[in-house]
Amino acid sequence: MDTILKLVNLVKVFNNQEVIKNISMDIKRSEFLTILGPSGCGKTTTLRMIAGLEKPTSGNILLDGQHIEDKEPYELNVNTVFQNYALFPHMNVYKNIAYGLKIKKIPRSEIKKRVTKMLELVQLNSYEKRMPDQLSGGQKQRVAIARALINNPKILLLDEPLGALDFRLRKKMQSELKSLQQKLGITFIYVTHDQEEALYISDRIVVMNAGAIEQLGDPKDIYERPKSKFVASFIGESNLFDSTVEEILGNKVLLRTKNSQILVNNKSLEIGDKVCILIRPENIKYSLTSIEHFNLKAVVRENVYLGSNIKTIFVLEDGRKVISVNYNKDLKIPEMNEHVWIYWDPEDAVIINCENDNKSDRGKKVMVS
Repeated sequence: MDTILKLVNLVKVFNNQEVIKNISMDIKRSEFLTILGPSGCGKTTTLRMIAGLEKPTSGNILLDGQHIEDKEPYELNVNTVFQNYALFPHMNVYKNIAYGLKIKKIPRSEIKKRVTKMLELVQLNSYEKRMPDQLSGGQKQRVAIARALINNPKILLLDEPLGALDFRLRKKMQSELKSLQQKLGITFIYVTHDQEEALYISDRIVVMNAGAIEQLGDPKDIYERPKSKFVASFIGESNLFDSTVEEILGNKVLLRTKNSQILVNNKSLEIGDKVCILIRPENIKYSLTSIEHFNLKAVVRENVYLGSNIKTIFVLEDGRKVISVNYNKDLKIPEMNEHVWIYWDPEDAVIINCENDNKSDRGKKVMVS
């Protein structure tokens, strides 16, 4: 896929505070890109600059090679869907969807044809005469999406669009949005703080923190190969061990973490290197007897029933917690207060260079594509 949108050295300053810190990225045509991060990380500000609702302090935004950083929203072929829907309360569903076309003085027959098509697309065929206060949250969101899409934008921006919906409706709308984007082939740029939502709907994810890009990649890369401790801890549950290389054992490495030893595959490390080890909960194992090169002795503190899964919380001798998640099928669950040894397959360990956090790129140019 070719590039439809480029952000180049983008900076935004509010009240002498740099809230967007020299970010650059290429966004591909027809992809579903999610900007993910905690509150205040700069994701919505980035979206608003793309929409023309905020002007960058410096840097460039190019849409199909044309500079748009100084353009007004009405000059851009980019539409936005907000969390609060922003529907006109005095207009019915048909008039809300048709509004943009009416402003452009599109012939009435063409408006009717395109609104009818949009109503079918968002599954609201029989709702055209209803007023916004007669709609459910999910129906209002469909109207807002239809209104944003009816002008055939090059890019659709979605700012936490499902945040006001209940859990079940949110899941349903996630599936519908993903299907809609694939059907239309329009580039979607979606903002959320929900990690599970981002992993489900996205082709690629941009993880932001403190106004900078921590990592950009597909969901599998982001979850399985995080590039920093922030990404590792923000995306899903994680077990992190700050460690020092103690011994090289062929193609494996023995690490010291506090008063314990752990084993991982050799990733070109040298004795004395300081690294952070990530083990996802689904890769944690336990044994009632000691395991060679793993002296992580722990006690079972809690078993949490999650339907298809069981989450077990272990406490190591030094007080650190380790989380394990396993399928609830033919599984022997350790007893409360039982003493066990924690281990994992060495190939399941992800090695994160501590330099990625201690000497962060935040505030410097971060080029990703």
